[in-house]
Amino acid sequence: MSAPPSTVNAATEIDGGAMDCGSGLLLMVTRGIRTVGAGEVLAIRTEEKSVVADLPAWARLAGHEMVDVEEQSPTGPWRLTVRRGSDTVFSTGGGADLGTRLWIYTNFDCNLACGYCCAESSPRAPSRRMPTELALEAVEQFAEMDGREVLLTGGEPFLHPELGEIVSRSAQLLPVTILTNAMVFARGNRRATLEAMDRDRVTLQVSLDSGTPEVHDRQRGSGSFARAMEGLRLARDLGFRVRVSMTLYDEDPATVAALHETLLSEGVPRRDQLIRPVAHEGSAQTGQHISADSIAPEPTLTVDGAWWHPVGVADPNLRVADSPLPIREVFATIRDAVRVQDASTSEGRTVFRCV
Repeated sequence: MSAPPSTVNAATEIDGGAMDCGSGLLLMVTRGIRTVGAGEVLAIRTEEKSVVADLPAWARLAGHEMVDVEEQSPTGPWRLTVRRGSDTVFSTGGGADLGTRLWIYTNFDCNLACGYCCAESSPRAPSRRMPTELALEAVEQFAEMDGREVLLTGGEPFLHPELGEIVSRSAQLLPVTILTNAMVFARGNRRATLEAMDRDRVTLQVSLDSGTPEVHDRQRGSGSFARAMEGLRLARDLGFRVRVSMTLYDEDPATVAALHETLLSEGVPRRDQLIRPVAHEGSAQTGQHISADSIAPEPTLTVDGAWWHPVGVADPNLRVADSPLPIREVFATIRDAVRVQDASTSEGRTVFRCV
């Protein structure tokens, strides 16, 4: 009986014979995947049924995409096809120790409506603004617990009418980082709010999804790249430390080199450039899966609760508490959950970096 014609074209094809993944096939596949370019397909022929189950797991862990499994019969042989992933390495490294960092969503309204927004923010989203005194009470409690850093995000934080007071009083206790798209603080009261902030205690983290307008504007709207760059330059000219975060879809790896080049030319060093994947949360239809079992906790407060991680505030499964206060109870709940996880698994967690 002849094998049916293959339906997936491959740049390279290898024959693993009867080898399983534990007896040398993975080394052969690893060598093979390195011979094809990012986005190209490697085909693997195999007579070993266990490979049909094991190879998809390898592809997922290695950052590649399992395309198809074709079989001659239920007993084999099989032809598996894998598309090589991008060579881009998302920013990793050690996460913050639990208890050192606190995230606060100041609001959920935003001047943009990004298709991958984990918080489902947009100009039409309910503002859900964090009251100033509630935010400051949270920061004060966190400082009393020897916290080290507060991060304010949204929405667009500069749309919060009392952001200046929140930042000013918080920065007296702890260093503050504000995540912003840098598009709304160039003029008027928001410019005054920005200029009043303490350069030694406040860092701005600007969202910039490409080193050129094409990709950035496709994701954030026409003209948004130019306005974000103007805001970035203004912040630097005013003496602020500026970090830049880029949210990257898998199909956009070619933009990374241009981004680094652009930021270096603007005086933003590589240590202040963060590249992160899209999280499959909120408005995003694809992206990295987020769960309490897989992602290290980054305690996060909103006006209506506390959450495991800032990218999970639209996911009811990641809600830690129905109230943002008291802070000690939020952290105690997370610590108890971590203890159970650590006792039941040896796989550990990945770090989904947001700063």
